[in-house]
Amino acid sequence: MPNPDRAGIGPHGVYMTDRAFLDVNTSLTGRRWVGPNIEAERLREAMVQTTGLPPAVCAVLVRRGVEAAGAEAFLAPALRDLLPDPMSLRDMGAAADRFIAALERRQRIAIFADYDVDGGASAALLICWLRGMGRQATLYIPDRIDEGYGPNAPAMQALARDHDLIVCVDCGTLSHEPIVAAACADVLVLDHHLGGETLPPALAVVNPNRQDESGDLGHLCAAGVVFLLLVEVNRRLRGKAETPDLMGFLDLVALATVADVAPLVGVNRALVRQGLKVMAARQRPGLVALADVARMDAAPAPYHLGFLLGPRVNAGGRIGKADLGARLLATDDPHEAAALAERLDRLNTERREIESAVRDAALAQAAERGLDGPLVWAAGEGWHPGVVGIVASRLKETAGRPAVVIGLDGDEGKGSGRSVSGIDLGAAVQRLAAEGLLAKGGGHRMAAGLTVERHQLEPAMARLGDLLARQGSVDLGPRDLTLDGLLMPGAATVDLIDRIETAGPFGAGAPAPRFGFPDQKIAFARRIGDSHLKLSLSDGFGARLDAIAFGAFDTALGPALEAHGGARFHFAGRLEVNHWRARQTPQLRLEDAARAC
Repeated sequence: MPNPDRAGIGPHGVYMTDRAFLDVNTSLTGRRWVGPNIEAERLREAMVQTTGLPPAVCAVLVRRGVEAAGAEAFLAPALRDLLPDPMSLRDMGAAADRFIAALERRQRIAIFADYDVDGGASAALLICWLRGMGRQATLYIPDRIDEGYGPNAPAMQALARDHDLIVCVDCGTLSHEPIVAAACADVLVLDHHLGGETLPPALAVVNPNRQDESGDLGHLCAAGVVFLLLVEVNRRLRGKAETPDLMGFLDLVALATVADVAPLVGVNRALVRQGLKVMAARQRPGLVALADVARMDAAPAPYHLGFLLGPRVNAGGRIGKADLGARLLATDDPHEAAALAERLDRLNTERREIESAVRDAALAQAAERGLDGPLVWAAGEGWHPGVVGIVASRLKETAGRPAVVIGLDGDEGKGSGRSVSGIDLGAAVQRLAAEGLLAKGGGHRMAAGLTVERHQLEPAMARLGDLLARQGSVDLGPRDLTLDGLLMPGAATVDLIDRIETAGPFGAGAPAPRFGFPDQKIAFARRIGDSHLKLSLSDGFGARLDAIAFGAFDTALGPALEAHGGARFHFAGRLEVNHWRARQTPQLRLEDAARAC
């Protein structure tokens, strides 16, 4: 029986698991199609009658567990209604009071941030807020290779000598010794990574994933935690001082949330939705410059944040100077922003080249070891620490299982892991560190980082595989393809796509809806570049729908559709609006197909 997580079963169990959707048990990519069950169809029809919304929109809402009475509120989420009380997080009051005290006493403030998008955006939030109050802060981001992830004792000790307050963002929850080394200054930790049984001796540790937290806000990224701190600070300063308008900061929160693959549920959905609107106004010089070098030609969407902007912000921390991304996000100078964006764009191109070489070697090694175990892993001499996380994502996508990739250097290896839905990789890595098999390790459910001694590599990976197997990763098989319903080409209009988007934004934890187009002809098919396929679907009655299948020739999909010979197919994919020369047309982002009987 398919794993419910892979089948996409939501709050109402809306995907059937007994009979394949459109009777597709094995598609051209080897997947079984899973669609809505009878109960989901009943709920959808009832919602259509009650709300007057298009059936496709209602299908998405049913899958999200939304009832008809709550459809209107879900489609127009108000941040004020969904934003949690910052004081619901432990230590928030102490953190806000100390931050305000540093502001009022004009004390020296340092920000110690992680080198990824979430860390950079978190640091930029604080820097921009302080600038709005006429204050400055020292930014410190560790070098990935020389210092590794998170606070280290020498850096913290040096910062403490020259500053009264150190704010650690997107890091610090497990940094006991480095925070002890900063005894000359007060330390605040604003983080979201899994906490241990004991907390470091900081003045405050605000983290929804502390072990003594409820976990209700565990989906927040670090930037979300920082935003809540600033909400509380603004509230405490109301009537005493004029504070920056935090709504204008939501572009940074949205970027961090999407780039850190935080689930787009609850308040995260509202934060990203509003943040995209702020970003579209093009008021932040760093994001404007970055969008321009990335050649963004449409209104920002989660795709752009995750695949165009995020990787470029990350490029500095991966293979360049660690603080470039944070500096870009924080600057208010358009000329500095343009220079930083160009530099990050060049680094991102270099990163892709390095990544390609490591990916090929890691895939070959992992395939030789076997892709059917509870853990897929690879380790190589000199693999750049800045790309092992991206390559781990590629391994995970290929095998459909948790993956770890490690770069070895001397007696030590530094690696990153990526997980799949339902498997808590961060907890397993943290346990390995507690058992002494890792020199260092931590993270969250979907991603983790680790440091391992060379002689411990094999036993550590064996033990990690055992821990993941106990969570069920050994039972994972080929992923099912879940579909929300059926459409015909004539119904796939720009207006319908816009209506569906109101149920978004879509991303981690809230996948974009996928529809099936049954029994279609291929009006034309043309190969684009080395691996992509452009085609047009026809229902045989005059209606057509353009489609594009990226990477089609990396699987059996491309060759089969290119040489269709007039055969009819069922198609599956996600709808999008194609922007070309001021024209907007509907387009199917084709993911799979199967011959129609």
